[in-house]
Amino acid sequence: MFYRITDKLTEIEASGFDSQYLTAGYISREELISCGEGFGFSQSTIQSCQTVSTHFRSGVEVYDEYTFTELRIADIINTDRYDCVALYVAKNLIIVVDVEDSDFSTRNKFMSAVKKFPASTLTLEKILAAFLDALTANDTRFLEERGNEIAELEGDVLKDNTDNDFSLDLLALKKDMLVMHNYYEQLIDITEALEENENSIFDSEDLMYISNIANKIVRLREDVDSLSSTINHLQDAYSSSLDLKLNHTMKVFTVLTSIFFPLTIITGWYGMNFHFMPELAWKYGYIYVIALSVIVVAVLMLIGKKKKWY
Repeated sequence: MFYRITDKLTEIEASGFDSQYLTAGYISREELISCGEGFGFSQSTIQSCQTVSTHFRSGVEVYDEYTFTELRIADIINTDRYDCVALYVAKNLIIVVDVEDSDFSTRNKFMSAVKKFPASTLTLEKILAAFLDALTANDTRFLEERGNEIAELEGDVLKDNTDNDFSLDLLALKKDMLVMHNYYEQLIDITEALEENENSIFDSEDLMYISNIANKIVRLREDVDSLSSTINHLQDAYSSSLDLKLNHTMKVFTVLTSIFFPLTIITGWYGMNFHFMPELAWKYGYIYVIALSVIVVAVLMLIGKKKKWY
């Protein structure tokens, strides 16, 4: 579907495009094949739209008459799920190609961007800025929630209240932050290319709209990087906590070994069974060895307490 934007939105066919009027379109891959060459789009970009991009940073291609990029859109609720669209921007023209938008969420965001301002005040720059803003509309809340989650995990480490899934929770958070970092880097690449305006598509006085959304995305990227750094520090703290637990356990075993090792010497000594060992034939030999063992353990425990072994 295409909309000609004058004082109102008028739905038109691709063949009705007039470069004198601002036009916005959201079309399928099949529609792009049928009308792409009519808009002057290169065959390579049209073919590129026929497969789903598996990378965030696929690059921005700047041509004399238009700018093209593929946009992989992360789902902040489920970072394993992605939408993928392609973006054509020309003078008085913006076309979003639905490469993979199974739930129509990206289409809805594009339509909300087109309808955000009164039609009479709409410009190409406003639509682009509004669309990019819609793609990151709830991200601040998402990052705030992740920050709170990280703070709770940090509290668990300090209180020694971690469970067996703690490392998996950290790994999941780290993965989310990596996805969002790559997502924002992609958007920054796109906004930077648009701001450079190499093919003079935009009016310089209206580039402020794209600059403003670019600044917002940079701040989101910085927030993600800050959370990633906190996760790394938290992982180090958790590893240190595990090391302290292990050291404490080893200390306990060392103390126990130090206290009871002399008993091994005593039992080994009297287990040699030499023929002329007087204690073997002594009536009180058994009680003597028991008393000797108790005294040795008691003395070592007193020494250990004095030296603060435990």
